[in-house]
Amino acid sequence: MQPQHYHILNGDSLKEQFPKSIQGKIIVAREALVDGNVEGESLEEFYETRARFISSHYAGYSKEDYFEKTVSEFEKIQAIPSEVDINLWFEDDLFCQVNFWFVVHLLNKNGQKNSIFLVRPKEHTQYGFGGLDESELISIYENRLSIGQNELHKIALLWEHYKNNDTKKLLQTAKELSKKYAFILPAIKAHLQRQPNKGKLDRPTQSLIQIMKELKSEEFAPVFMEFSKRESIYGFGDLQVKRLFDEINKTFLGLS
Repeated sequence: MQPQHYHILNGDSLKEQFPKSIQGKIIVAREALVDGNVEGESLEEFYETRARFISSHYAGYSKEDYFEKTVSEFEKIQAIPSEVDINLWFEDDLFCQVNFWFVVHLLNKNGQKNSIFLVRPKEHTQYGFGGLDESELISIYENRLSIGQNELHKIALLWEHYKNNDTKKLLQTAKELSKKYAFILPAIKAHLQRQPNKGKLDRPTQSLIQIMKELKSEEFAPVFMEFSKRESIYGFGDLQVKRLFDEINKTFLGLS
């Protein structure tokens, strides 16, 4: 007998703390789509693109690992049966949001008429789900947000616009969703600020340089901790920030 509930989690850390009292089948979205190349005319081409990027930028994760541990989970999403509830556990930061849009894209592509819900923390913090205890996780699940079919289609469009780097349509769709999904627009604005503008550095790089100056440190750990606090809207992990950090140290000398 199929479980009546499916839970799609944004990462393994939430799986580790997932309340045992919440019944259902768990699928983990093991990706960082906010980072790197997302090209591909088909899903197969897209997965090949991501496998190449992840294996070359994330130490210890080979192309084979990507297909075994990441693609296999996305295939489980595509194989979810109809007439079961699907719960999407994603936070408000850009890292989570881009993965959320892609998962919704997969569900929308299937064309099934499942009941789909979003489970998210009540408030955005740098800790996300990790800052919640078991009772709080149960509470936000009990107060999950229902996603209508028209809304599902628009959220799926966010992935297409992100993938195509169509910033105008990305903003337009986010504004159309803003009454019920107000958290999407700040993440998209943060994404747009990742692009250099009028000769200025992008926001994450500017922020890192400022933090390094204030802390008078080129040591990664304290800089990363402060970046995570100030720029929690990005939701970047240490791997994403370390690449920016190393690029700054390579390009800008004599910071103090």
